[in-house]
Amino acid sequence: MSAVVTGGGSGIGLAVVRTLAERGATVAALDLDPGAVPAEALGMKCDVRDEDSVRAAVEEVAERHGGIDVLVNNAGIGAQGTVETNSYEEWHRVFDVNVLGIVRTTRAALPHLRRSSCASIVNTCSIAATAGLPDRAAYSASKGAVLSLTQAMAADHLGEGIRVNCVNPGTADTPWVRRLLSVAADPDAELAALNARQPSGRLVTAEEVAAAVAYLAGPSAGATTGTSLAVDGGMQALRLRK
Repeated sequence: MSAVVTGGGSGIGLAVVRTLAERGATVAALDLDPGAVPAEALGMKCDVRDEDSVRAAVEEVAERHGGIDVLVNNAGIGAQGTVETNSYEEWHRVFDVNVLGIVRTTRAALPHLRRSSCASIVNTCSIAATAGLPDRAAYSASKGAVLSLTQAMAADHLGEGIRVNCVNPGTADTPWVRRLLSVAADPDAELAALNARQPSGRLVTAEEVAAAVAYLAGPSAGATTGTSLAVDGGMQALRLRK
């Protein structure tokens, strides 16, 4: 199985790269910093905001690996702010990466996926798509778009033998979250609040999200398409009494 993972140099993407490689896939990681990609994968410099960059990287991967069976659209950026406080420039940047980045990479990969006998696409969405989180307006809107886009893509490409699903992580222990904690007035209190926000009482690990991605990408999920899989410690569905 030949897999392409965008944003594969850190956080959830890095965990996905390692998990797929451990399970026998030939993996290419597309990232702004290919030097961060582990040795078990092919690192390719790519900016998902640039269509030429995306097409060149995808074509090279397909040539070197003999095709593409799996595309993991993981590259994304976060943003803090409300409808008022995020600048229009920030709104455009978040949607350009988080939504149009998926569009560009998928367009480039589709010709190769159509030739695969086990084609699948997995998009990294977020709990922000299904729960109202404070101070995350632009980010939440972009991930809501990813959830709807996943379902639309699944409908469009089912007849071509391409499955499309997404994972919805809760608050994950990633470099971005750690950066937010580092600039908080009280990092320990902020971490405790993030842990408490999830019914499980802790942050989600990148490896737990990667395991869900690997399942959706693989043959065991052959009857699964148009689905969002929550990996969020129960945050989406549970309302526990204290």
